[in-house]
Amino acid sequence: MTSRLPRGDGTRSHGVAQSRWARPRGALTAALVAGAGLLAAAPASAEVVRLANGRAVSYQPMRGAELTASPFDKFFSNLDYNGGPVMASNTDYTVYWRPTGAPAYPSDYQPGVNRYFEDLANDSGGHENVDSVSTQFNDAAGEFANYSAHFGGALIDTDPYPANGCFHAPICLTDEQLREELVSYVQAHGLPHDAAHEYFLLTPPGVEDCFEEAGEKSECSAGTEPSVAEYCAYHSNIPLGGEGEIVYSNDPYVTGNFGCDDGNHPNGKTSDGVLEGGLSHEHNESITDPEPNNAWTDFGGVGGENGDKCRTFSPSSEFGTPLGEVTVEGKKYKYNQVINGHFYWYQQEWSNKGHACLQRLTFKAEEAPAATFTGLPVGGVNEVEFSASGSTAGAGVHYNWQFNDFFGSFPNKPVESETLTVLHKFPSAGTYTVALTVFKPDGTSIGTARTLTVGKTQTISFSSAPPARAAFNGPTYTAVATATSGLPVTLSIDASSSSVCAISGSIVSFIGGGTCTIDANQRGNFEYNPAPQVQQSFAVRGPSLAPPPVEPPPLPPIVHVPNSSFTALAATAKNGEITLRLSVNDPGTLSWLLTFQNGKFGVFAARASKCKKGFVRLNRRCRPAKIVYAKGSKTFASGGVVTFTIRPTRSATTALKNALKRKKGLPVTITLTFQSARGGTPVSQTRTLTVKLKKR
Repeated sequence: MTSRLPRGDGTRSHGVAQSRWARPRGALTAALVAGAGLLAAAPASAEVVRLANGRAVSYQPMRGAELTASPFDKFFSNLDYNGGPVMASNTDYTVYWRPTGAPAYPSDYQPGVNRYFEDLANDSGGHENVDSVSTQFNDAAGEFANYSAHFGGALIDTDPYPANGCFHAPICLTDEQLREELVSYVQAHGLPHDAAHEYFLLTPPGVEDCFEEAGEKSECSAGTEPSVAEYCAYHSNIPLGGEGEIVYSNDPYVTGNFGCDDGNHPNGKTSDGVLEGGLSHEHNESITDPEPNNAWTDFGGVGGENGDKCRTFSPSSEFGTPLGEVTVEGKKYKYNQVINGHFYWYQQEWSNKGHACLQRLTFKAEEAPAATFTGLPVGGVNEVEFSASGSTAGAGVHYNWQFNDFFGSFPNKPVESETLTVLHKFPSAGTYTVALTVFKPDGTSIGTARTLTVGKTQTISFSSAPPARAAFNGPTYTAVATATSGLPVTLSIDASSSSVCAISGSIVSFIGGGTCTIDANQRGNFEYNPAPQVQQSFAVRGPSLAPPPVEPPPLPPIVHVPNSSFTALAATAKNGEITLRLSVNDPGTLSWLLTFQNGKFGVFAARASKCKKGFVRLNRRCRPAKIVYAKGSKTFASGGVVTFTIRPTRSATTALKNALKRKKGLPVTITLTFQSARGGTPVSQTRTLTVKLKKR
């Protein structure tokens, strides 16, 4: 979100952040290369509007407006998780855009801003400044917003300014113009563009900007006309059409503007003004919510992102208790941060733990609660019952559910509950990202998310023929039914046939005469709706109708020829787990060995001192030529369609992530061997498969 100007006239200030309505990338999905990605919408906090260019923006009331807690955010007014990524590490660049002839920066401005980022990097991993407060926030990929800061360096952009896109200052640029320049500069210089790098665009005095060209909703930077001056800085991201994204912060010159800078400069530099006036604010919001309103935001309350909740204009909560004073050129200045031995003064950041604004926090991941959930369709159309069973529970624990769906043009409100289960009806069939935040009594939180497909249909069919001569106390019948989804089918005896037949698992026995009806059901899961029930009916001769027993002629012994052959039907992958669906002819044991080539996506150690068969020399050591992706076996009691899931080893997971960084898939060789329980020669098949992690 934005850092905003205080408003003393009782009016509402519309601070705005760009928001991207797309699937979260924090949850990584492993899929076959041929698989397609799924999109889901992400709602914004506060009030959502759309600019004339179609981009979604969000704002919240500032000082002078009457702020009241929203009734559906009654627990802590904490930040809630929405399924998107956090920045597990952040390499920051300063971008100074000043063409020849443009207004100049003060001589101490650029060195002071650069030193701040250098100091931040030097103390990275510590607990002595506000970046440590952000380390409590995680994403669905299991990453935390670690205090892992690096300074990539200062970039000098001398490209000329475009013609004014807005008219509220002598030099006035729109957000669209700023974004176009960033994309052009980053691509022209081969700079990284992903969720681990951020660009801080700093323009000199007299260069202002607005979100849009003109109109009544023109929110502009602090140095523009007072009627439209709304913000000190803001952050956002620029998706690059499947080629990554640019995370950025726009920081116009605000030193000396009391709406953004209170004049307390413990370094005695003009750069102190931009740090207090929004740069540190946007830095921490980018770490915890790099794609605005897609990760951690107070979706149910009035406080926006972690910086917004502490932009209170009350010194005790916005800055906290000063750590001391420093004298610069005969004047005393307060400071509340000491970074790499230098003194700074800027706002605190919001902590869910303790639900308060803090200057610093010592947080360990093991303090966080556990969060996991499942969802099953219920009776209503597109209605799902969600259960957080397996998450942390107990007195004072609360759960926040984000469903990321819309009724009309308005996103659904979060659902907050003290119970583990909730029901939710989605407005239509489709794919949604569902996120859960679990709060301990002191507010300490954890978030998780999953992708849910609502309204996908499945059908059931019987693959076994009903017996032609079923009779009371006669031979049993093995019923087999399958679902097109591949999910297990539940077989039961219809109530109308309870005196005729009984079933145990799939074995049907006959206890009377009449019609035996078998019901086949599949209740669905995260991906499929419940299947329509299918029945199989057949006649059973009762005791009174049975003819006198006749001794049948002896039958020749049945000889079962062992058959170890099998057919691969389908393969899917998710989060690196590969699900295989096969058809086997006999009962027996299936074993699998999955391997991938060593060295291409990471080198994995071996203990052998000499290279022998099956080993290669990598990094001056003998390493296995092939690394195990997964290995195991499973025994099946009968022939038919079987489904099982293979989970990757730790080495395979590392290789998948390394491959993702290079925008590659991981080639995997799968060897399957089936041995019939009746004997004979085992049969092996080898397949190759490329598994690829995709960002959402």
